[in-house]
Amino acid sequence: MSRRVEDRSILVTGAGSGMGRVIALALAGEGASVTLLDLNLDAAKSVQDEITATGGRAVAVSGNVVNRTDVAMAVKTSVESFGRLDCMFAIAGIIKPTHFLETTEENFRSTLDVNALGTLICQQEAAKQMIKQGDGGKLIVTSSIAGRQGYPNFASYCASKFAVTALNQSAAHALAKHKITSNAFAPGVVDTPLWKKLDLDLMDMGDSSRPGEAFESFSGANLIGRKGVPEDVVGTALFLASSDSDYMTGQTIMIDGGMVLV
Repeated sequence: MSRRVEDRSILVTGAGSGMGRVIALALAGEGASVTLLDLNLDAAKSVQDEITATGGRAVAVSGNVVNRTDVAMAVKTSVESFGRLDCMFAIAGIIKPTHFLETTEENFRSTLDVNALGTLICQQEAAKQMIKQGDGGKLIVTSSIAGRQGYPNFASYCASKFAVTALNQSAAHALAKHKITSNAFAPGVVDTPLWKKLDLDLMDMGDSSRPGEAFESFSGANLIGRKGVPEDVVGTALFLASSDSDYMTGQTIMIDGGMVLV
């Protein structure tokens, strides 16, 4: 371990499972003190136990990223537990596929609420604390291949991830004077609980005939030629959270095996 994030206080949303969990474990393994925010408190506490069992520092918090009070409380918990907040990962997100002509207002609004508005709230609340501290910080948000390219059965999700790209650039412009950077990473098809549920949803829609078919089809469409796993994003996450990325802001890093070339 290089201990690239030694003694940094880092807040991770969606930390109870999938990429959030793996990133939180990696950050703690490299010396960070991690605040784990998730809707599922039991899941967050399980990750906390994994971290503390190996001598790391972590605290679990229950909350919804759409609720500003919850996010503000998570930031406050970071400060009370670890003295400050140096970095924030906004990873929590949802996806509910629909055929384009069947996309409803409810589907669109709920997806934009969590993925876009939730990102904005996390950026704002974390930045307020960083500005108060006076010595900068790092905001790291989660885009997607769907934030670079539209897909017919994911209109709401694509719109939300295009919005994340815009919010990332807006934050980079707005917060540079406070020495706060904002960057995004954009995964492709990653084997997480979210994708397992999506795979079943696509089967229910008639777009695939058996469990795993849609996932196999999507994950085979990259240049690397294999499905992504949460561990594939860890190296980029550590880079973005460390001083290695200090001269970088407003950027989106693709981690998709070569699905979308930009």
